[in-house]
Amino acid sequence: MSGIDRKQFLKNSALSAAGLMMGGTIAKASGSTSSAMSASDFDIMEEVNKYRMIDSHAHVYFRDQSPGMQIDFADRLGIEKLVISRPMSRGGDATPEDFRRCNNLVLDCVNQYPDRFIGQMTLNPKYKEESLEEIKRCTDQGMVGLKVYSHVNITDPAFYPIIEKFIDLDMIILMHHGIGRSRIEPAPSELDSVSVATDFAEISKRYPEAMFQLAHLGGGIDWEAACKAVKDCPNVYVDISGSNNDANIIDFALEYVGEDRMFFGCDNSFFQGVGHVLAAKLTERQREKIFFENYNNILKKSGNNVD
Repeated sequence: MSGIDRKQFLKNSALSAAGLMMGGTIAKASGSTSSAMSASDFDIMEEVNKYRMIDSHAHVYFRDQSPGMQIDFADRLGIEKLVISRPMSRGGDATPEDFRRCNNLVLDCVNQYPDRFIGQMTLNPKYKEESLEEIKRCTDQGMVGLKVYSHVNITDPAFYPIIEKFIDLDMIILMHHGIGRSRIEPAPSELDSVSVATDFAEISKRYPEAMFQLAHLGGGIDWEAACKAVKDCPNVYVDISGSNNDANIIDFALEYVGEDRMFFGCDNSFFQGVGHVLAAKLTERQREKIFFENYNNILKKSGNNVD
């Protein structure tokens, strides 16, 4: 992709999507009478703005555009709160210095937009003592959960002390799920230690008191296999974030996971995140749960819920 980096490409793509989304409303306001524009009186932004929203899977970056760009997209779509993290690169060493730097960025962003951002920390469980110290530092400053990539598989015994600490805190662990064209062909960027849905199922049975968030059903994973694997794991929640637009993701998850264990999230694919929920065959009550209530119920456990 010459001449433009990936983040700018995603931003431009999202802006194009915004134009498509807003087109019907703009045309009506300008008095257009074309058959294409008059075929429906449905105002999608009116529908979007009916719901309170917590984005359960958002990120900030070490870039000049962030966090302003995330707030801008949230404003366009009426997203009230964003749960932000800055995980370390999957390919890096992920030292304590690295995760402290990432967490400091999140803390700075929360301080800049305290009414909009909810902070999550990142860690590397290979560094047990440093990770436990970082949990205390971050929770003392208001962070409410953990987001990790794949430096340690979620079933690895190195993760046990971290999971046990988050049980004590009544906070959720958001874990990256491996991406790829299928369960048996992971993307080249994935580490051998990457977690997949069967790992979530295994650890959820070892720690039924813990809360785990399986990341990005719309992010390029085998979402059918993922939903089936965690069907009988009541402490595993799934977020629907990601840029992939497969038509049946939420409807399938509704059947296997249920309406109370799904979270709205975008993973910075904002229009896709909102569109997934609006396009699914859901009742108004189910949309209210997925957009806001389910995640807010998680926050209530640690006393950090949105009023």
